[in-house]
Amino acid sequence: MRKFTPAHRRHTLCVSCMLLAGLAHSLTAQGAPSLTIYNDNFAVVRDTLNLKLDKGVNQISYQEITKQLEPDSVVFRPLDGGKPFRILEQNYLSLPVNEALLLNHFEGQTIDFEIERNDQTLVLPGKIIRSGLNAGTPIIELEGKTRFGLPGRPLFPALKNDTLLKPALNLKLESNTSGNVNAELAYLTAGLGWKADYNIIANEKNDKVDIIGWVTFDNQSGKSFAKANVKLMAGDVNKVAADNSAVRRERMTMMAADSGAQVTEKTVDEYHLYSIQRALDLNDGESKQVEFITAAGATAKTRYLYNGAQIDRRYRPNMEHIRNDPNYGTGSNPKVWIYREFKNSKDNGLGIPLPKGRVRFYQQGSDQQLEFLGENNVDHSAKDAMVSVYTGNAFDVSGERKRVDFNLNSRENRAQESFAITLKNSKTEAVTVTVVEELYRWSNWSIKDQSDPFTKTDSQTIEFETQLKPGQEKVVTYTVQYHW
Repeated sequence: MRKFTPAHRRHTLCVSCMLLAGLAHSLTAQGAPSLTIYNDNFAVVRDTLNLKLDKGVNQISYQEITKQLEPDSVVFRPLDGGKPFRILEQNYLSLPVNEALLLNHFEGQTIDFEIERNDQTLVLPGKIIRSGLNAGTPIIELEGKTRFGLPGRPLFPALKNDTLLKPALNLKLESNTSGNVNAELAYLTAGLGWKADYNIIANEKNDKVDIIGWVTFDNQSGKSFAKANVKLMAGDVNKVAADNSAVRRERMTMMAADSGAQVTEKTVDEYHLYSIQRALDLNDGESKQVEFITAAGATAKTRYLYNGAQIDRRYRPNMEHIRNDPNYGTGSNPKVWIYREFKNSKDNGLGIPLPKGRVRFYQQGSDQQLEFLGENNVDHSAKDAMVSVYTGNAFDVSGERKRVDFNLNSRENRAQESFAITLKNSKTEAVTVTVVEELYRWSNWSIKDQSDPFTKTDSQTIEFETQLKPGQEKVVTYTVQYHW
């Protein structure tokens, strides 16, 4: 059951509600609807309505709404300027007519029932003593007897054209004058969302790839939209859930291709608004995809990364415990990770913000067939950022990490530790492996000895770039000293 605005109680179909619908002027939207869709299953819907108002109080009924409309989010305002009307009441009738509600409506009255008896179909009148909508089973008086449950199929009187057959928004307006007024109805609704997906096709002979990006729309709102003007909002939009807990809205950005763009972008306050350049039909229950980027011949290099410290991430001691535990971080991970990386730059055929989404990698061989190489999710990527996607573990490149020395001197507040990292390349071509070492024992450290040059990537991480020839095995060594 959906709630009204705070001034109204919960809706139950009753005689007064049906009378309200009967007195209201039913409206249809003028022109195509406009949608601004967020990727966390909600949207803003905007319709333009033409009202024919009489001086005084007017009843307006609008049924072209979603089943997941948020009643207290409704904005109803004139488009012609001024204040031609004032809203006195708003009623959201969320339950369309069905058998149980009609039984409740005709409670206390006599209607016909179609009954099967002795291989015959009879139509007999019965009085509805209790509809059963709010409590218990229906009670019907038929042929001078009272019975629990329906004796047969109820045959209701003909419904009026203005009877609610689907959810409706009923408004009571007060107008100072008579005449036509153009108005906008806008509201938030659940059941509409979007996401981004990327398919990347690699060439087995070089680092060139083709990138195809899709926007996928999902409409589960309970309403179909024809020739809708669709926009996508990107940004950290805060929205309060029904239980008053904050709902996290992921930050997104969309992009536009250079020519013949299907998506264009502009900034709105602290957010990005992206417009689909053609009208879309979004049918209820439908998932629809629109291509929003293509980039042919982009460079995406393969990167091999070895982080050999096998650490149980559930083990969360403080830094002092890590410093004094001689067994912490001594396990070895044999897997070398494979990453595909490309720069989101104009020179690489891109250079526009990429929203977060799933990236799938394929490889096209000499026989022109596509083979699936792996997939992963990527976060939002700004212009000129490096996009790095983990696609799996290497089969022919492996590693082993061994600690060869450890010394803890608590009196002098220092510790020293040495490692040997063995890398093996069983491939028929040369590879470069990035060895990542996390200096987790303390924040003050210095490297006393190393076999290869290293790069400090943050306050407790160093990396070695190691080149391996086909069939080559190589050992990288270093000694770190901690001070506290």
